[in-house]
Amino acid sequence: MTGLLLIPCSAALDKLNQTDLTCEVISTIEIEASATKVWEHLIAFKEIESEPDWHFRLGIAYPTRASISGHGVGAIRHCEFSTGSFVEPITVWDAPRRLNFDVTAQPAPLQEWSPYQKVYAPHLEGFFRTRQGEFRLIALENGKTRLEGSTWYQIDIYPHAYWRIFAEAIIGSIHQRVLRQIKKDSELK
Repeated sequence: MTGLLLIPCSAALDKLNQTDLTCEVISTIEIEASATKVWEHLIAFKEIESEPDWHFRLGIAYPTRASISGHGVGAIRHCEFSTGSFVEPITVWDAPRRLNFDVTAQPAPLQEWSPYQKVYAPHLEGFFRTRQGEFRLIALENGKTRLEGSTWYQIDIYPHAYWRIFAEAIIGSIHQRVLRQIKKDSELK
């Protein structure tokens, strides 16, 4: 019985401590290519051909490709997801070491299951917001590159501690989908 009271009590405490909680998720991969070659596939990547993981097939938005308009700070990157496009103005362009961007627009976090083609789902708006992202490329001694991807996000669903577990697992899975594609493209001879 006590366990049942923990969720509503933690939600109430979470609501009382209402702060603009920004969280970061970091994912890494090692790539058998130089940082310069990885950079080429990082700023924009072609269609991801691998099948989405099982949880993405349930309707959660997942990345499909990325393109960029322009070069350097101020360029606009579009990371296409299954539900639409993230608009990412570049704020740091330090080739081939670091790419940082803000997120000024984002698509719905998931596709509702419905017999209707278009469903307006207000419960999907504003509760999860991606604020910015960053890629860091670290040249390794053996000619390889460690690629780190970070996403900063905010959630407005209570209790934060509970929903943060799911948010971080999903963001980590999104990162891995993108990082695997960059690795695949970069390692092609």
